[in-house]
This record gives sequence, C-alpha cells and structure tokens, in this order.
Amino acid sequence: MTNTRVSLPGLDLKNPVMPASGTFGFGDVPAAKKFDLNDLGAMVIKTTTPHATTGNPQPQIAVLDDGVLNSVGLTNPGVDAVISEKLVPLRKQYPDLPIMASVGGDSEDDYVEVAKKLSDSALVNALEINVSCPNVDRGGMSFGVHPDVVEELTQKIKNVVNVPIYVKLTPNVTDVVTIAQAAEKGGADGLSMINTLLGMDIDVKTRKPVLGHNMGGLSGEAVKPVALRMIAQVHQSVKLPIIGMGGIATAEDALEFIMAGAAAVQVGTANFLDPKACTRITAEIGEWMDAHGVKMLDEIRGCARG
Repeated sequence: MTNTRVSLPGLDLKNPVMPASGTFGFGDVPAAKKFDLNDLGAMVIKTTTPHATTGNPQPQIAVLDDGVLNSVGLTNPGVDAVISEKLVPLRKQYPDLPIMASVGGDSEDDYVEVAKKLSDSALVNALEINVSCPNVDRGGMSFGVHPDVVEELTQKIKNVVNVPIYVKLTPNVTDVVTIAQAAEKGGADGLSMINTLLGMDIDVKTRKPVLGHNMGGLSGEAVKPVALRMIAQVHQSVKLPIIGMGGIATAEDALEFIMAGAAAVQVGTANFLDPKACTRITAEIGEWMDAHGVKMLDEIRGCARG
C-alpha cells in the first residue's frame, strides 16, 4: 500500500500537496469552501504584514497563454487582525490541519514583529518567510537578493519564534544556491521555492503595460523549467527540506518536483482554473505510485540526476 505522508519540521503532512500562499486567502475565499481543507497536506495562508495593506493599482492580474502575471501586492488586514479574525476561526474549524503562515514586511523589524506574533499565537505550525518583499532600507530591492540580508533576517526571526521557519526564495537572483546557503546558515528549518519571476506584458493597442503596477510576478506553466532547475541545484547544495512550487498543475508536474529534490509541493495558479486542483493532484500521485510500485515518496526524491 502506498504512503503519501511527508514529515517536515513542524509539518506532519498526510500528503505532499498544499496551496501556495495567496491562492486560498486565509481559508475564507470561495475556492477554499469547495472541499474539506483537511484533504490538504497543509494550508498556507496569504502573506501577513504588521499593518493593513491595500495592494497595488488595478489591473492587478494579466492572464497569459502559459501563465499569469500578478501585481496584487500583500493585501491583508495586518497581523493582529489576521490572528483574531482569520486564524482563530480557521483553527477552530480545522483543529488538526497543519497551517503555515506567510510573513512579510518593509523592514527586518517588520518581519520579526509579524513572525513573533504569529508564533506566539500558537495557531500555526510553521512560518514561511516571504523574502521577495521590497527592502525599504536598501532602496526597495528585494530582501531575498542579498545573501547577507537573508542570513541575518533568518537568524533574527529564529531567535524570537518557537515554530520552524521556511525561507521562500525568489528566482530573481544571479545564484539561487548562494541565497539558499545563506538561509541555511541563518538557521532556516526549510526552504520554499520558487516565488514568482518578475515579468511584464504590454497592450499594443494602448501602448502601455497591462498591469497597473507595470510589472508583476509570473507564475504558472511558463516558470516550471526554471523552478525545476533551481530546486535541483539547491537540493544538491543544502541539507534543508524543500517545498517546491512553480507551474504545478498535474500529478506528473508534482512528481517532477519531487524527483528534482522537493519534499512537498505547493500549487498556485492551477487553483484558479480548478479550485480542487490540490485534491485532484494528491489522488493522481497515489494512483501513479500504485501503478509504478512506489511505496513512499522518499524512494524517488532527488532521483533525477544525470
């Protein structure tokens, strides 16, 4: 009999599939009401910041042939409201569901504040540190592009929390392995990768960018080869478990990520086309394992080496 369970720091997953941050909101969006969230490996909530934010100018979404560009921004009611108004009811409804909260901010102090409050709430099992946010202290460049900043930020967060932390790596860097190693050195318990690729789409009729913010994060099918390459590189360079994401829409996609080295996966864009994508992919993974005599996912993890 196949076993799809995955054990990660802070996360005992009945299966390796979870929604990417933002796709199911705080478990309160219509898509999250279409099935029992207990069927997920874990629930990853939308990124939380110290204070309420409203996001970027409209339009925020551009649907492409092979993916989606989004510049939604980190729209959320602020960490205190997220805890009292979002996490409390979510945990009450799903007492046994592993919940991963996503942490964001404009400064290192912001990250530390949000991470500590979420950890102290005792409502989440792990934290995902979204280092793709602009660092106002460094001219707006993403926190995640500087190895020294990633290491220092990871260490500061580790010092104030009592749950495992997963650093979410941006692909918009020259060498993702260096950033992953910095997170490991800072004390991260795991990695999530990849976040969206920075992109742009232009409307030739208006001669202007399609997005109100001009640029946005590209996700979906188009980024999958980049994600697989980066995960394979990082898997061979650090000892941390990896939660992989970037264009996963089928069980075969998910299995590719696991074969590249991921321990579990997150599904993002596919949820907008099929709200039950996570549960469908989970079922299909089990079927593939049965058909190929694979009893545990560890048997194929990281097997795709030349």
